[in-house]
Formats: sequence, C-alpha cells, structure tokens
Amino acid sequence: MPTAMFYWRHVRAPLVMFVVLAALLASTSLDISIAHALYFDEAHSRWLGATSWWTNELIHRDGAWLMRSVAALALGLWIATWVHPQLHELRRPALYFFVSIVLSVGLVGLLKSLTNVDCPRDLTEFGGAFPFIHLFEHRPAALRHARCFPAAHASSGYALLALYFVLRERSRIAARFGLAAGLAMGLVFGIAQQSRGAHFVSHDVWSAMLVWTVSLSLYTFAFKARLWNAAPPRSQWECNEVSAAARRLPVDGTVDVPPSAGATAGP
Repeated sequence: MPTAMFYWRHVRAPLVMFVVLAALLASTSLDISIAHALYFDEAHSRWLGATSWWTNELIHRDGAWLMRSVAALALGLWIATWVHPQLHELRRPALYFFVSIVLSVGLVGLLKSLTNVDCPRDLTEFGGAFPFIHLFEHRPAALRHARCFPAAHASSGYALLALYFVLRERSRIAARFGLAAGLAMGLVFGIAQQSRGAHFVSHDVWSAMLVWTVSLSLYTFAFKARLWNAAPPRSQWECNEVSAAARRLPVDGTVDVPPSAGATAGP
C-alpha cells in the first residue's frame, strides 16, 4: 500500500472525530458543564479527586513512573538486540516504541509550556483566581503564564497507542488489543486528572489526537510502515560456512553428479 494511502486510511476517522469534538468544546462552555456535573463537589466547593489516594498517588504519581518504566524497558530491549543477535528481530519494534513514547509525551509537554491555558482548578468558576478563556480567545497580558494545555499525564497513557503499530504486522487481533490498551490507559489517566481539577475534557481530546498523529507519522514515514520484516544479518560463522562452500565449487561452475544418481533419474 502506498505510504500516503496508508497514512490517510489511519488518520481520517480520528481526524474527523477530533475536529468535531475540538470545535464543539472550543466554541461552547461544555468543558465547564462536564466538570461541574462529574468532577466538582458544589456543596463543599472541592474537586472529587483532589484528596484521593487513587488519583493522586496511584494514577498520577505511580502512573507516571509506570510509563517511564515502559519506555525504559523498550530502550533496554533495543540495546539488548545489539548484544544478543537472536533478539535482532525486535530491534526496530523496540526502537519505534521508545521513540514514539518520548516524542509523543515530549511534544505535549512542550505545547503545555507554550499554549498559556489555565487549569480548571485555577478558574474563578471553581474557586480560583483567573477567568475562563476559550482556547483561541485572546488572553490578557496581565494574567500570569499558565501551563495546563494539552494534558501531559493523559498523553503518557495514550502513548501506548503505539502498540497498535508495533503489533499490526504480527497479528491484527493483538494490534486491536494494543489500541484498546492505549485508549484505556489514556482515558484512566485523563479522567483522574479531570477529577483533580487539572484538565478539561478538551485537553485530553487534543492530547489523544497529538499522540496518535505522532505514532502514526513516525511509523509511516520514519519506519516506512515496516517494523518486523528486516532480515537479521548473518553471523560470522554462517558467513564463513557460505564462503567455504563457495570455494569448494568447481571453477567452471559445474557440479559433478555421481553415476548412480544419473542412472536413477527419470526422463
């Protein structure tokens, strides 16, 4: 399949969903309505996940370390393929998976430092000190620089979407499980952060699309949509055996056939 066709086939459906959701959330107050309905305790004026061990320690702190460990394991596996030739087949998948995680989380982290968007918990709507400003609206220069968009923690969960491309050449069923794992982890991380007042739904929507675009682009253009088809190099022993066999061939390129073999050969 041509590269452009493969890329378009895998980006078109997510892109349509993203454009619809992002436009809706950016032009309405749906973000605030969802946060009020699901995550903010109006009676006590607090975020439901603000003091929860599940959201703060398990999902936020330990979840971050889990994803760092996954990336480290992928890097370690890639290094091991250079030490143990029998692991050569895993070299490209491991490298792709590691680079995809690093680029995805790194890009979202970079944008988070540049976009100048407040966290929900910092808004006057939820007891904070700053006004709600839509994503593409002008932000007054007098306001302090904010760093809450897109959702970085959710992006580390969505980074597992790269498993789809790691597995698709081996098993389409396994690839779908990899896709489900990435979506599930991103949603869990994202919902936990929303319950802490750290992000709106729109922040997670942007993170998911950015991660998918990075993992798809890296797989399609940098790795040419092939991770498992690279043939392992011959070992030195195999090369020596092939050379020795070649030297035993007659100079004129003919091979002597025993008389008995010729006698039993059919017409």
